Amino acid sequence: MSATITSTVTSPATGYRLNGDVLENYKFAPIREADVNREMTSRYFTDMMEYAESDVVIVGAGSAGLSCAWELSKDPSIKIAIIEQSVSPGGGCWLGGQLFSAMIVRKPAQSFLEDVGVPFEEKENYVVVKHAALFTSTILSKVLQRPNVKLFNATAVEDLIVKQNEVKGVVTNWALVTLVGHDTQSCMDPNVIESKVVVSGCGHDGPFGASMVKRLQSIKLVEKGEGMRCLDMNAAEDEIVNQTREIVPGMVMTGMELAELDGASRMGPTFGAMLISGQRAAIAARASLQRQRDAEKQSQNKISN
Repeated sequence: MSATITSTVTSPATGYRLNGDVLENYKFAPIREADVNREMTSRYFTDMMEYAESDVVIVGAGSAGLSCAWELSKDPSIKIAIIEQSVSPGGGCWLGGQLFSAMIVRKPAQSFLEDVGVPFEEKENYVVVKHAALFTSTILSKVLQRPNVKLFNATAVEDLIVKQNEVKGVVTNWALVTLVGHDTQSCMDPNVIESKVVVSGCGHDGPFGASMVKRLQSIKLVEKGEGMRCLDMNAAEDEIVNQTREIVPGMVMTGMELAELDGASRMGPTFGAMLISGQRAAIAARASLQRQRDAEKQSQNKISN
């Protein structure tokens, strides 16, 4: 005899409350272990083949990287791969400062929160999201629903593909291999993703902090800067947004990684600049894609003439 299912309609804030014995003697449909394996591996490797050539690779799924992905993926013709070394995307935006919950966003960056659909409390010169995880979980879930985006988490970018001083993609490996494997094995070669544009948002902290700007400095595509200055919230946020740009052909830089390149101030636990820097990085990436299309068209015209 089947279980009787009853439900009580409550307010939209609380959803539906189940009553009765609906969860008594609960039983799942049968499945074969091999089918689980095939579903996971076939889909993952299909994605790897599909995104082996991407329009844009975003390195780092922190607040700036996710904001860039949100803005950029509004154009369904742009194929975007997001590479994140952590199992859990979001970077430092799961909490506010010093492991506190609230997220502070200075005006007028609250317009980005409105665009994503994140509620906030209004103050005179800033707004407060009750928990930073509310922002991160909301933007992450919405970005991943878009059909032109693939997130490869637990994956590290070990190096860049550079040809004739232009960035043409990234060199990848499993994050655990990058972090510990190279010291324990004789050879663990990486993989690659080609792209027209790389957006780097590696931040200034963590095991891969500012890794892309450091690599570009090591091959002398950019000069070694003075590094991040001490904390000044009012100076830092304006600096980071206004310095977001394509730093070399094919490489756009966003978020706090720019501080290591340009000597911007540390901003601490305010997040507006991360959101708007990500937006500006998306604009710069689109401009780079257009520049490359124009250059290719001019080259084809020269050949045909």
